[in-house]
Amino acid sequence: MDTASLKKEIIAYSKTIGIDKIGFASPSTFEEMKVRLYRQQELRYQSGFEEKDIEKRTEPSLIFDKPKSIISIALAYPSKMGPKVISKKGERRGIFSRASWGTDYHTVLRDRLKKLEEYIALKMPEARFKSMVDTGELVDRAVAERAGIGWSGKNCSIITPEFGSYVYLGEMITNIPFEPDHPMEDRCGSCNKCVDVCPTGALVQGGQLNAQKCIAFVTQTKGFLAEEFREKLGNRLYGCDTCQTVCPENKGKDFHFHTEMEPNPEIAKPLLKPLLSISNREFKEKFGHVSGSWRGKKPIQRNAIIALAHYRDETAIPELITVMKDDPRPVLRGTAAWALGKIGGQDALEALQHAFSVEKDEEVLQEIRKGLYFFAEKKQG
Repeated sequence: MDTASLKKEIIAYSKTIGIDKIGFASPSTFEEMKVRLYRQQELRYQSGFEEKDIEKRTEPSLIFDKPKSIISIALAYPSKMGPKVISKKGERRGIFSRASWGTDYHTVLRDRLKKLEEYIALKMPEARFKSMVDTGELVDRAVAERAGIGWSGKNCSIITPEFGSYVYLGEMITNIPFEPDHPMEDRCGSCNKCVDVCPTGALVQGGQLNAQKCIAFVTQTKGFLAEEFREKLGNRLYGCDTCQTVCPENKGKDFHFHTEMEPNPEIAKPLLKPLLSISNREFKEKFGHVSGSWRGKKPIQRNAIIALAHYRDETAIPELITVMKDDPRPVLRGTAAWALGKIGGQDALEALQHAFSVEKDEEVLQEIRKGLYFFAEKKQG
């Protein structure tokens, strides 16, 4: 079979297995991306979660023997929840970003890529493949941009005309020489909304992200959060959607094509207080299938504590006191102390004073001091 005919058949087949968009790209070096990544490294803007070898991230020939082309796929995900749950006094809720709604997108994309591999192998038995999602070496966005899936927006997401930036990306390197598709024209123009409203200024300029300041990254760290981030976190438990929700290209975009991606409101927007005492087993059973669980429960619990402080939820004071007194993890004890100071109240003050007299960890003591300082400030004010 000639590759032009095979390409048409692959495109047709992809639609039958739930691939919303597919494109084909040359496997040549991603020169522009390589320059940008080295600059990011120089500026220390990287998250540390990505593949560290920039050469492997930008040169397909280093990770695949004699590549001839790359197939890029995109799956659209929902931007709105169906049945809604309300955050109310005494029952405050946190929120997982849309990229953590439903089944972990890595699982969903790998399923589609595997089906695509099997189909191509039937048509062309000599075909070889290497498929990956964002945990692989290649930069998904660079591949998708070259393959004409969408353009690389100022918010550092691929934006498609059909689905906005609410798409998951995956790719497959192969030894089949498909005719490449053409990149799409950038449509961001003079719009700068995402850069202007980024809560922490992580979007340094259009298309350049300081991941160390990005809330989506910060929510996944495990240590104490810097004060500047605590104030910006709001009720976010995992990820941040601000740069997507303000994008004009995303206005009115909401697609529910894949049942695996449908959010369960009680998981996507869970009650905060129960998270403080959730066991490892309970956490895995409830949240283990979503992408936001990959770092374990500790970051989620820390973020839940900060969210309770954001709400000034006085009903959470008993739970926060328990965490400050009994949790074996200094980060949670200290963050709970800080939150108690933010929320205020006589019970919180007495608990902080007692904790200060018995706590041994210096970092936790520092957070207790902050909590007590908030009381002193209120008294003076």
